[in-house]
Amino acid sequence: MNKDICYSYDGRLLEYGLLRPYSNIFAFSTTRHGGCSEGNYASFNANPYCGDQTDCVSRNRDLLVSLLPVKPEELVVPHQVHACEILMIDESYLSLSEAERSRCREGVDAVITSEKNCCICVSTADCVPILLYDRTHQIIAAVHDGWRGTVKGLLRLVLHRMNDRFGTEGKDIVACIGPSISKEAFEVGDEVYEAFREAGFPMDRLAERYLETGKWHIDLWEANRWMLEEFSVPAGQIQIAGICTWKNQEKFFSARRLGIASGRMLSGIMIVEEHE
Repeated sequence: MNKDICYSYDGRLLEYGLLRPYSNIFAFSTTRHGGCSEGNYASFNANPYCGDQTDCVSRNRDLLVSLLPVKPEELVVPHQVHACEILMIDESYLSLSEAERSRCREGVDAVITSEKNCCICVSTADCVPILLYDRTHQIIAAVHDGWRGTVKGLLRLVLHRMNDRFGTEGKDIVACIGPSISKEAFEVGDEVYEAFREAGFPMDRLAERYLETGKWHIDLWEANRWMLEEFSVPAGQIQIAGICTWKNQEKFFSARRLGIASGRMLSGIMIVEEHE
């Protein structure tokens, strides 16, 4: 595990050391512990889209909000579909009714905002959560990157959207790659390997065929690090948690272990502004 990763006193939240020097930023990933859900959702599942009981999700969300440094004006959790839709949280979004906001969150796999006290999240259970902070322009983003999103270059699209909208450059970015499936555990078929190769990824860096099985294994952490480097993010401004969800299913949800009908972690980031 990355030595700059730490857990809250109750074990419910993982926090990222790379973002600790920025007092106005709070970034986290939830663990499985300390909630009220049961079965494959036990126990801290705050995702409403994976089949858990509504009242448990609501109680777990309230618990999450209580753990944040300030109560967020908005807790944004999109309904992800392994695509490349990016949602911008701005004044126009915040002016919508809750029903209209809910429709906006459908089919979204990445969220960007400059709004203060707005906690933007993505849900994962083996897929890769990526949290971004543009320290120059005060912009944050949360990205859900499974293998399909990675192949499609979702992280690259988010970075370029931030550049187009706010002027973000690589030197501005601090990036945290959260708990997710490791290369050792991520066995794939030839068709997935070919999808990465055809998309231009450096396969000698990302992929390895294991002799004992003859199967390819792909490193999604390294694939996303490569896209950050491609955008000229300095190596020292990238943190990889190095925690495999498949190997650590007691602490983190793993869809490959538990099946699709199971809980999800939330990884979130917010720009904190204390109310006087």
